[in-house]
Amino acid sequence: MKYDYIIVGSGFGGSVSALRLSQKGYKVLVVEKGKWFEAKDFPKTNWNFKKWLWMPGLRFFGIMKLSVFKHIAIISGTGVGGGSLVYANTLPTPKSAFFMSGSWKDLNDWENELKPYYDEALRMLGATKNPILFDGDLGLKKMSEDLGIAEKFDATRVAVFFGTPNKKQKDPYFNGEGPDRSGCNFCGACMTGCRYNAKNTLDKNYLYLAQKHGAEILAENEVVDVRPIGSTDGSQGYEVSLKSSTKFFKQRQKITTKGVIFSGGVLGTVKLLLKLKKFSLPDLSDKLGEDIRSNNETLVSVTGLDKEKNFSKGVAIGSILDTDENSHLEICRYGEGSNAWKLVHLPYVTGSNVISRLFKISAKFLKNPVDYFKIYFLNGWAKNTVVLLFMQTLDSTLKFKRNRFGQMTSNVSTGLAPTPFIPESIKLVKAYRKAINGVSTSFALETLAGIPSTAHILGGAVMGKDYTTGVIDKDNKVFGYQNMFVIDGAMISANPGVNPSLSITAIAERAMDQIPNKRD
Repeated sequence: MKYDYIIVGSGFGGSVSALRLSQKGYKVLVVEKGKWFEAKDFPKTNWNFKKWLWMPGLRFFGIMKLSVFKHIAIISGTGVGGGSLVYANTLPTPKSAFFMSGSWKDLNDWENELKPYYDEALRMLGATKNPILFDGDLGLKKMSEDLGIAEKFDATRVAVFFGTPNKKQKDPYFNGEGPDRSGCNFCGACMTGCRYNAKNTLDKNYLYLAQKHGAEILAENEVVDVRPIGSTDGSQGYEVSLKSSTKFFKQRQKITTKGVIFSGGVLGTVKLLLKLKKFSLPDLSDKLGEDIRSNNETLVSVTGLDKEKNFSKGVAIGSILDTDENSHLEICRYGEGSNAWKLVHLPYVTGSNVISRLFKISAKFLKNPVDYFKIYFLNGWAKNTVVLLFMQTLDSTLKFKRNRFGQMTSNVSTGLAPTPFIPESIKLVKAYRKAINGVSTSFALETLAGIPSTAHILGGAVMGKDYTTGVIDKDNKVFGYQNMFVIDGAMISANPGVNPSLSITAIAERAMDQIPNKRD
């Protein structure tokens, strides 16, 4: 066999797997669909669509992909480092309900079992508390005081090196074994890619160290097939077929490996496994594609009308408010000049059908023409706008399946269909708008079609006690196949209700801890 493990994807699960397996003496290859990015490669603003968006048909090979389904619009990351390149650095630990619900709840005492792995994940990702609150955060703090829940407001814990702004220094995290870093200057551009070497993306910790231990990373390639060699259960290894993800002429190659780890995120892993179940891996569980969760999120933008404030300053998410036992609200920002999102925003309205919402949109334009003129034509959108990220632990699930054209489609599985019109969210938008003297807008798909957006799609290959209740077991091993794992957001088996990157990292650390050293 050419490799001991091929890892499909370089996000949080794949990066952890690459480092820990290479430390244990295994020969590892990481296959990543996106490109390598250095600090200088990221766009200055999101108007540079070619560097910001992943749309290969238009020859855009950036770090962010937008996928739209019937029930949900999903923002995800591409590139070496996966979602860490585009995420907002925020690392909260879920509440106890996460560990005691979903398909994994009876498989372990997860809260206690995972505690040391959460601690290790925090160390590896360089987590620290945001030290400075800026205008957007102060608006959230004022809102918390207005609502009488000031004690529920806090600065976020983030994967950012603060140090001295813009000052370069030797690796501060791994006893000099990591790359040089520079201190954060609070430019707010974390989600278009950190151009100042302050964001603790995976290429600066797990992947960087994995390469030092011999792991190989093959960028701009996509896995299209995985077939067992000899025995149908994969005990004799697998043949993995790859093709270029960026070239017009898709060169293909086949590589053999003893084991495979799927770490392409929900959109990568579930889509690929649904294809493989039909053609190459028929013994995958019928639960594949089920229990897809969106964190019950809404994303609503609020633009302040006070010229002296600058909402683009700070880290991408600098503060969080626990609004009740099931809900959280965070402030998201883009760097000054990243105003492209305004092209797909409409006045924020709610309503039971599209006709009523269109009427309300027209009424808002007529009632406040000056305010909306400022938003779309005069103001710098990012400088004057925050995005309110609302999340809940309350549960509802979707099911993804493959249609006759080979594309994934969504269906409601349990509970109500996802909606951008959650009553608690609506109240909080009004409260924040009042706190900063602002006007609210939202993504046009939410307003027109009632399709909510999420950056945290989870599940689809969840844990279960056996083949009938899950796709993987409690150690992330795929039912029906040997030396095959799912270690990414698709494994998340309950609704965390907060940003999930830390939890993915911690569960990946535990999964890798179960694998013995190669020499053993």
